[in-house]
Amino acid sequence: MRAVIQRVARASVKVDSEVISQMGEGVLVLLGIEASDDPEDVEWLSKKIVNLRIFDDGEGLMNESLLNTGGDIIVVSQFTLHAATKKGNRPSYIKAAKPHIAVPLYEAFIKQVETDLGKKVGTGIFGADMKVDLLNDGPVTILIDTKNKE
Repeated sequence: MRAVIQRVARASVKVDSEVISQMGEGVLVLLGIEASDDPEDVEWLSKKIVNLRIFDDGEGLMNESLLNTGGDIIVVSQFTLHAATKKGNRPSYIKAAKPHIAVPLYEAFIKQVETDLGKKVGTGIFGADMKVDLLNDGPVTILIDTKNKE
């Protein structure tokens, strides 16, 4: 799994001009799933994200996690995170998992984050044409790949 984690002041997701998720301060997660991902990746990534100390403490240092701040999360599926761009100018998405693999892992990830965070998580709609609006706070943007554990 690959994730782009963005600390945001606000974020929302629209499908067909309808807002389906919105939040204030927290984290927007763009999640890419590949065929070799499994439940261990789901659990590891969820725990990593909810415990990331990327929010300012009282002294202005990034020492607080979502668990400390009570911030929210929106998770949006994004197969393009697995784009291969080595050959030519048209990205290949061959490493991105097909829906029959990706959808159950995406849903498992959402449930795991809700368990780890202790509250409901906003989402996009898998496979939909979504419009994601966000105000990146910092900006703080972190890339995590479960295959590299970094």
